[in-house]
Amino acid sequence: MKFAKLRLVAGAAGALWLAACGSSASGNLLPESGEAPGWMKTSDTRSYSADELWQYIDGEAERYIQAGVVRALTADYRREELEAKVDVYVMKDAAGARSLFDAEPAAGSRPAEVGDAARLFRQSLVFVKGPYLVRIIAYQETHGAPEALLALARAVEARLGE
Repeated sequence: MKFAKLRLVAGAAGALWLAACGSSASGNLLPESGEAPGWMKTSDTRSYSADELWQYIDGEAERYIQAGVVRALTADYRREELEAKVDVYVMKDAAGARSLFDAEPAAGSRPAEVGDAARLFRQSLVFVKGPYLVRIIAYQETHGAPEALLALARAVEARLGE
């Protein structure tokens, strides 16, 4: 009887961890090539735990840790001449993700229809969906960059719903 309860508790804890971090450590929260029209994934997914986050965003990591970051996932993408980086920050809860989103400047942005709330700039898009904060940054400024970033964001959003 004790083992059955222990197994049930361990299973529930594992399910919660998988829900927070994605269904695998490989970072399946990021779309593969072709999931967003015209976009190709050009790097492996890199993953950083809260303790390792300083290696990726040194100087900003503490702010994310205080907001409850569990893990950060990042990968590079390309669509024609446009290159972009996608970061997904997995937070302990939606409030942590929203606090980071709300703390970012909105000047020069317009709302976008992705996630729970989004800001679209000429070269970047940031959105929040539940416990996830997503940031997509284009390395070049091109004529169709905002629309292309929105297409990539929608593919990420579809992965977050899995």
